[in-house]
Amino acid sequence: MADVLSQSEIDSLLQALSSGELDVDDIKETDEKQVKNYDFARPSKFSKEHLRTLEIIFEHYGRLLSTNLPVYLRKNIQVQVMNSEAVTYSEFSNALSNPVLLGIVNFSPLKGSIIIEMASNLGFAMVDRMLGGDGEPLTKTRDFTEIELLIMERIIGTCVELLREPWLNVVDLHPRLERIETNSQFAQIISPSEMIAIVTISLKIGDVEGLMNICLPYLTLESVMDKLNTKYWFSIMQDRDEQQYSEAIETLISKAPMPVKAILGRSTISVNDFVNLQIGDIIRLDSKVDQELDVYVGNIRKFAALPGASGDDYAVRVTSVIREEQ
Repeated sequence: MADVLSQSEIDSLLQALSSGELDVDDIKETDEKQVKNYDFARPSKFSKEHLRTLEIIFEHYGRLLSTNLPVYLRKNIQVQVMNSEAVTYSEFSNALSNPVLLGIVNFSPLKGSIIIEMASNLGFAMVDRMLGGDGEPLTKTRDFTEIELLIMERIIGTCVELLREPWLNVVDLHPRLERIETNSQFAQIISPSEMIAIVTISLKIGDVEGLMNICLPYLTLESVMDKLNTKYWFSIMQDRDEQQYSEAIETLISKAPMPVKAILGRSTISVNDFVNLQIGDIIRLDSKVDQELDVYVGNIRKFAALPGASGDDYAVRVTSVIREEQ
């Protein structure tokens, strides 16, 4: 809050203005424009809105991982999205250690590829579980063998297939694992100066915990960047949910069993006649042979039909539908 002038200060200021000692223009406050630094070598191509939407997508992806991977590993898996950030590809690749597990994923129909980087301790724990062990990581770091890489290719391939559902609100993806690299120098999918978004996911397999980083180049997501905002996301998701809900309700209703009965006619008899009914006795009804029958669905009269036969079975042929107003 600005300082409040005392009465004596106000009187002195008015006197200086009236005598011409002080010019009004000298005391006018000038509006200074806020200058924001912009690094042309590292342009801001991912906004906070984009990164937040990516987190929402991969939170859905994390739930799929936690329900599908235990089928292969036979162990409880906890998945949590840690954070997302925009960096250059060189910063990402320089931070990688060797050996490292890098899955190069074709992000068709979007151009280019993305990278799934998994911590080596998670890789060795998964291999151990797949081969019947307790899922313990190695105490000493070493390179992956060919057999271990084949096992990891199957697991990462499963992770890649799960990417399709979370991205449905943005684009109909057909991701495919192209190869696995253990050296970051052979995973140069874009220029080192290009911007990427990194979504970090924490995976915990039993007592083993590690990180999975999803590297998403801007060049790959450029064509769908307009859809990576929460307003678009939730509007599409709401429409899709309502459509899926309606389809699910229709499917359940179509499978619900409903009793259907055709009334041949009605008659009134005494209790004595009813008790003494025998096979071959004739009951006279109030309807004629060529008269339409009422067909009930549940307790509602819904159709009019004529009696007949279909092979050796009795049947009716629907002649009209009785509407509610009828």
